[in-house]
Amino acid sequence: MSKRKLDSKTFAQQKRRRRQFLTFVRMCRYGVNNFSRNAWLTIAATAVMTITLLIIFTSVIAHVVLINTVSDLRTKVGMSIYLQTNTPNSVGAQLVQQTEQLTSVQTASFETTDQVRADFIQQNSNSPSTINALTEATNDFPAVLHITVRDIDNTSQLSQFVTSNALVKQYLSPTLAPSFVGDQKAAIQNIGKAVDFAQNVGVAAGILFVAISTLIIFNTIRMAIFNRKEEIQMMKLIGADKSFIRGPFIVEAIVYGFIAAIIATGIGMAALFSVKSTLEAYQISIDPTITFVTFYGILVLLAMIVAGAIIGVISSLLATARYLKL
Repeated sequence: MSKRKLDSKTFAQQKRRRRQFLTFVRMCRYGVNNFSRNAWLTIAATAVMTITLLIIFTSVIAHVVLINTVSDLRTKVGMSIYLQTNTPNSVGAQLVQQTEQLTSVQTASFETTDQVRADFIQQNSNSPSTINALTEATNDFPAVLHITVRDIDNTSQLSQFVTSNALVKQYLSPTLAPSFVGDQKAAIQNIGKAVDFAQNVGVAAGILFVAISTLIIFNTIRMAIFNRKEEIQMMKLIGADKSFIRGPFIVEAIVYGFIAAIIATGIGMAALFSVKSTLEAYQISIDPTITFVTFYGILVLLAMIVAGAIIGVISSLLATARYLKL
């Protein structure tokens, strides 16, 4: 007797699962049919979803490019310790070794007086008056200890090194202060503040654009559901479950997101490659982003599809809630 009950229970479960599967298939079919029923509304919803995902794509890419550019800028802002003229190479090598032992220092290099002079002549090769003035000048160039730090906002360890290291104090230039003190220190700090401000503005703008776009797609899907409110009311009258009524609209929104994700990803990647040379001309670090997008293109597309599906599902759930309560 217990075996018969178990068999009947198993049969009932299988029958219920089969019914649920058929219901799911019907909802998917109705959702796809709804997608192709009204061409103009479908085009409008897909276009708005495409714009939404394109804004998301652009915001994320712009944020990544900004972070990479900020990182490069921080490493390119070099610090300089000016030493006495004709400081020996052996002293320079010792100072480089001691400086690189500091935890805040990333790299250090030494440039002799002759090298500094040659660099100055090369940089001003198009200015004959400057070259002539250089040959008549009696003072000579200092040797320079070039330093790149891990954080341009933190030079306290480097300042302490200059004031406490005996070798630096012995060969330090009596007329030129290090570049990270005084007015030059303020200029470097302003660069760091400007970089941080630009990064925060980029994040805030991205969030704002995504919020506005999500609101637009929500209203578009709500308009699509409003055009079918009589259909929803009819399905309620014949006893259809809320999940069955809501299902086709969710499927339809997912289809919007799927197609829009493919279009938005294609447009976004094409635009990214087209502006590569222009951004590089302005010293914007875009190569790491392009390399990542190219290598992980499939994952980028899947992420866009997931984002479109999530936006569509949430919008559909919120939009159908009103009509399911009527």
